[in-house]
Amino acid sequence: MKGNPEERAVQLGEYITETGATVRSAAKAFGISKSTVHKDITYRLEKQNHALYDEVQKVLRVNKEERHLRGGAATRQKYHPEIE
Repeated sequence: MKGNPEERAVQLGEYITETGATVRSAAKAFGISKSTVHKDITYRLEKQNHALYDEVQKVLRVNKEERHLRGGAATRQKYHPEIE
């Protein structure tokens, strides 16, 4: 997904708010790096569409609060796949 970075930032913001995606999953969906996603949604989006930027930040805050839980679940699944 090349093209205009400002348009990409808005598309990423809409995708993240609609799906609740993490930076990593958004990067994979758009075929770009995590650092590009992060730059787009923190710097470019704030200047482009501040209301959308606020919504994206809410989703990212929730993802950050839950990431240690996701990591623990992934580790548990890796070493104890029989336990759900």
